[in-house]
Amino acid sequence: MTTIDTTYSDTSIAARTDAQPRAERPFWLLGFVAAAAWLGVAALIELWPEIIPQPYGRELAIISLVVAFVFAGVAVTGKLFGTVAETVRYYGPWSLVAAALLAAWEVVTAKTGLLPVPFFSSPQSILEVFLDDYGRLGTSVGYSVLLLAKGYFFGALAGFLTGVTIGWSQAASYWVHPVLRLVGPLPATAWLPLAFFIFPTSGSASVFLIALATAFPVTILTWSGIASVNRDYYDIARTLGAKPAFLILKVAIPAALPHVFVGLFMGLGTSFAVLVVAEMLGVKAGLGWYLQWAQGWAAYANMYAALLVMALMCSTLITILFRVRDWSLSWQKGLVRW
Repeated sequence: MTTIDTTYSDTSIAARTDAQPRAERPFWLLGFVAAAAWLGVAALIELWPEIIPQPYGRELAIISLVVAFVFAGVAVTGKLFGTVAETVRYYGPWSLVAAALLAAWEVVTAKTGLLPVPFFSSPQSILEVFLDDYGRLGTSVGYSVLLLAKGYFFGALAGFLTGVTIGWSQAASYWVHPVLRLVGPLPATAWLPLAFFIFPTSGSASVFLIALATAFPVTILTWSGIASVNRDYYDIARTLGAKPAFLILKVAIPAALPHVFVGLFMGLGTSFAVLVVAEMLGVKAGLGWYLQWAQGWAAYANMYAALLVMALMCSTLITILFRVRDWSLSWQKGLVRW
């Protein structure tokens, strides 16, 4: 069985903390330091006057105070809240970095104006977008999720079926392999003019482009997984009377699943990039459309807010895919390095 070692892993908090040495700083100390850092951020936002008065500065300070109280509460209660406390402890150093970055961002934009407006927005401006333009932004997120889901599903399904076929059948590999080598390396965005000409609507053309971007890595990795299955597994199954359908469904595909999930991860990244480009052409909603609209009106705060939402959206989808992988391959623990 071939083992796959992915560089991005989303293991549980307990596993990560158990792997760390126990000779660490006291639990309460990290909580109080993080609380003090966020309390300092709140004081900076509230007490240092802005060069250009902006709305929602006080709300941003209140949010920083809430974060400070959370870390202070964890420091006081210790490990009373179990997993929550362990999660806060694990991400404690990152919270210090986040507090420092937020303070620096606030100083160079709202407090001193070292970075010129409107090209560089302050944290208050980003918060204003989320509070005042949540309707348009939320609608765009909904359209993007729906479009990505349709394109990714069809692309992953087509890539999986194609990969299994050419990995199992030498005849299929003979005919399909040259086509993959010719068409696969081309970026999906290169097919934009043809896609918008062939398909009746911009939505269906966008689904096709996302599916095309997803299908190629899924096909290649599934093909690789099927082709690399140990032949002894097939011989043992045939000795026990297994038919070809059983060999494919119960031997080849389960053994190739680690490769398949690597292809799914790669396909998710490429499909997300194509999603943004496709939504900039001929659609009336979506994050790509929102970015283009913000650029057209020089609403840079809205553009930065959309980029932040896109990053969180992609990270969430990757996390969900990791959960699906962990559940699907739970029986292979010990064979696959997690």
